[in-house]
Formats: sequence, structure tokens, C-alpha cells
Amino acid sequence: PLSQSVQRLERTVGVRLLDRGPGGVRPTPAGAVFAEDARRLLELQTAAVTRARRVAAGLEGEVRVGYVSLLGQLYLPTLLRAAADELPGLRVRLLHGSSVTVVDQVRTGLLDLAFLRDPARLAEDLVDTVVAVERISVALPSGHALAGADAADLARLSGEDFVLPDPAALPTLAEQLRLACRRAGFAPRAAAVADDLSGLLSYVAAGLGISLLPEELRHFPAGGVSFVPLSGPAGPLRTAVHAVHRPDPDAAVTRLLELVTSLRPPSAADGPADDTPRRSNH
Repeated sequence: PLSQSVQRLERTVGVRLLDRGPGGVRPTPAGAVFAEDARRLLELQTAAVTRARRVAAGLEGEVRVGYVSLLGQLYLPTLLRAAADELPGLRVRLLHGSSVTVVDQVRTGLLDLAFLRDPARLAEDLVDTVVAVERISVALPSGHALAGADAADLARLSGEDFVLPDPAALPTLAEQLRLACRRAGFAPRAAAVADDLSGLLSYVAAGLGISLLPEELRHFPAGGVSFVPLSGPAGPLRTAVHAVHRPDPDAAVTRLLELVTSLRPPSAADGPADDTPRRSNH
């Protein structure tokens, strides 16, 4: 059977691959080259099968991740380092944009995963998972009389100029600030409006007003800002970081989500976060 197989192979290739003589069987020059190339092809086939299985298992490939505003400085460095250590075959490609932009790109398939704060109502064909919860505090210029205080009652700040979140860009934060001031008995006097957290933080650092911001921004290298916890009827307030993706994500996205969940800092909020994936009709 072996001889017949070799003969069929020679007929297929169209050349003699083996010399058969009294001294035994040895490859012809063409046979030696064919054997070398065939061995290389077999190795490539094995490598292709292995890689396909690793990609299917989420251990290799590329995940396109969108993010907004300051999340890139606060959370992504830790995630990228952990992914490089634990999923070295996985490439993470980062793309920055507004909340509306990155969510739409997830929905259309241009992104595999997006991280954003307190998304507004999303399309029903998306799923979001809470990956971090943060406390909202009063952000004050460092020279303010209450800077460094243990807590601040928002009612005492009714006469201050406020830097307000743009409701179109930061709807949840804008509504929280409005309601908190209302519970404290006043409507905030707007000194400026910003459409992202870095803009809000910059106005406060410049001493042009106060605002309500996620406390984790205290780690952001912007001097001149003091974060004071809320007290009284306005507090406590929370903001959440969400991971948004399509239903039935591929294995690489699932592994990255598991990694994100495992990295959630325990001090991110006073209470536990609900990390159960859910469709975003909330």
C-alpha cells in the first residue's frame, strides 16, 4: 500500500520522487525539494489550526474598543497592562469619541466594545454591563473656603457660580446636578457649560465656578481642584462606568469583559455595583 501511495503521488506531481534500486530507496532531487515543501505546508497547517482555535477561544485577534473623555486616563492603562499580561495574543485597538459616536459604532459593528459613563437610553439591540461605580462629589477650586472639608452641604453653595454639564452630551450628570440642587432648595446659576468632564474640570481648576463631578477625577493630573463629599439632602450621588456591546459577543470581547470585571477597584463606590449584563432598555 505504501508503494502504491507513492506511485499515485508521483503521477499527481508528474515527476519521479524516489529512486528505487538495489541499494534501497532514496529521494530524487525533485523528491527532496517536494518533501521539504510538504513538511513546511504541514507545519503551516498545524499552526493555522492552532491559531484558529485560539482566536475562537478569544486568546488571539483584535478587539476594537471605544471610550469617552477621561476614561482613557482613569481606567484604560490598567486594562491594557492586564490584557498584555494575561491575553498577550489579543490586540486592543483604542478609538476615542463622544458617547453618541462610540455607541453608534458598537451598534453598526465598527467597534466591538465601548466604555462610557451613564449612557442615555440605548438601542434595544445592545447590552451594557456596569464595570465601575463612583461617588459624585463637589468639585471646588482649591482656594475655596470649603476646599479640604470633610463634607459639603449643597444648600450652602446656592450662591456659587456653577459649571454645568451639557444635557445633550452628559444627560445623566446634568439631570443629577439639577435634581441635587433642587432638593437643596435652589436652581444653579450657570457660569459656564461644558460637554465633557475634562472641560468641567478645567473650568473649576481655573476658579471660574464649582461643579458636581465623579470623585475618581481627583486622580487626574489637573491641579487647583478639591473634591469634597456631598452631605445633606443632595447626597449621596453615584455615577457608573458601563461597557456596551452587541448581544452574543465573540470570545475575545467576553474575555476582555471578564478581565475588566476582575480589575474593578473595590473603592470605586460605597456600595456594590450590579455587573449583570443586560439589554440597554433601562
